[in-house]
Amino acid sequence: MVLYDSLTRAKQELPPPPGPIRMYVCGPTVYQRIHVGNARPYVVFLWLKRWLEHRGYAVTLVENVTDVNDKIYEAADKQGIGSAELAEAATRWYVEDTDALGLGRPDHEPLASESIPEIVALIEELVGRGLAYESSGDVYFRVAAYPAYGELSGAKLEDMVAQEPSDLKEDQRDFALWKAAKPHEDTSWPSPWGRGRPGWHIECSAMAEKLLGPVFEIHGGGIDLRFPHHENELAQSRGAGREFARLWAHNGLLELAQEKMSKSLGNIVSLREALERHGREAILLLFLGAHYRRPVEYSDEAMESARRQAATFRSAFRHPVEPGGEARWEDLADALEDDFNTPEALALLHAWRENGRLEELRRGLDLFGLGDLALVPEPSPEAIVLRDERQLARDRRDFAEADRLREELERLGWRADDTAGGTVLFPLE
Repeated sequence: MVLYDSLTRAKQELPPPPGPIRMYVCGPTVYQRIHVGNARPYVVFLWLKRWLEHRGYAVTLVENVTDVNDKIYEAADKQGIGSAELAEAATRWYVEDTDALGLGRPDHEPLASESIPEIVALIEELVGRGLAYESSGDVYFRVAAYPAYGELSGAKLEDMVAQEPSDLKEDQRDFALWKAAKPHEDTSWPSPWGRGRPGWHIECSAMAEKLLGPVFEIHGGGIDLRFPHHENELAQSRGAGREFARLWAHNGLLELAQEKMSKSLGNIVSLREALERHGREAILLLFLGAHYRRPVEYSDEAMESARRQAATFRSAFRHPVEPGGEARWEDLADALEDDFNTPEALALLHAWRENGRLEELRRGLDLFGLGDLALVPEPSPEAIVLRDERQLARDRRDFAEADRLREELERLGWRADDTAGGTVLFPLE
């Protein structure tokens, strides 16, 4: 299998099964309910995990939760509550909302607040190597001491300087590893540089190593994290002598009217709202129809189209047709093995639907967490009695009574199809 690597800007081949394949994906910063765009990396990399396991790989997926961050302190301060209280509540909302997607959970979901000893130890190592320095209780990464800085993102000097302007830095390109406690911040931890808390980027370097070791196969996340977050992670970890991630996989963003969906811009639709309005199947099909590296347009029209797709898949199992054409599972495998091409896989699912290839279709839908679309509800006892009475009426050629019983079944929500083997019931759409 090959995946596109953002670092080398080329497709790279994964090791053969059973691997292992260790994946680290950057999760949310928890200070409010996540939006639909936050759900995309969650979905994409759980899908990738499912496919790799289907291929026989041993997969470990880690997706962190950032529960110590400037945004959390700011939001908690505005609401007049403790930052830990807000982070705990928002973490609970995140788990509830992503659970509703029906894809299961990552193998590990570490909290930054539970990884402070590992974070402090990594910062100490960088200071000892001359790659970091203390300044008034803050600790900064010395970008000039790491010549490869910028290789992942291609960031320009002005982007680097704009990261975190501060008079405490030796060089405005430098970024914070540790931040001294401030009066409005109600959580802090002891360190060799005084009480404080970690910067955002160092959290992920430490959590990835803690759970996956000094080298792992895939680092994932949204393309908006490539700079500065992933660039800084790479510099920290490789500066400390770790190989770190061998391949960087970035998913495209969700867009609302051609603008990325983000909390800072205020143009968000929460995942909870989208689930309640459109259902989980429509959200998954929206994501499935776009290559993971491309942006996805979120709109009422796009969601309605996805809902119609879900209905056509459901209808294929409720109203089966005579199978025809060819259905090769290997075709779907070929699509996913080439940089996880889900739009091509989705086209195959529709071809199998149109040709009545329900076994292959059921298998493919289940791979992407859409197996419920293949479920046909069991008729109620009352509907079964009416079905049997209707069959008897037809046997004695009492077609008026058979028509009356058909209408009764329709009022109960069932369509009666007459086949050579007898009357079969299907739910009405």
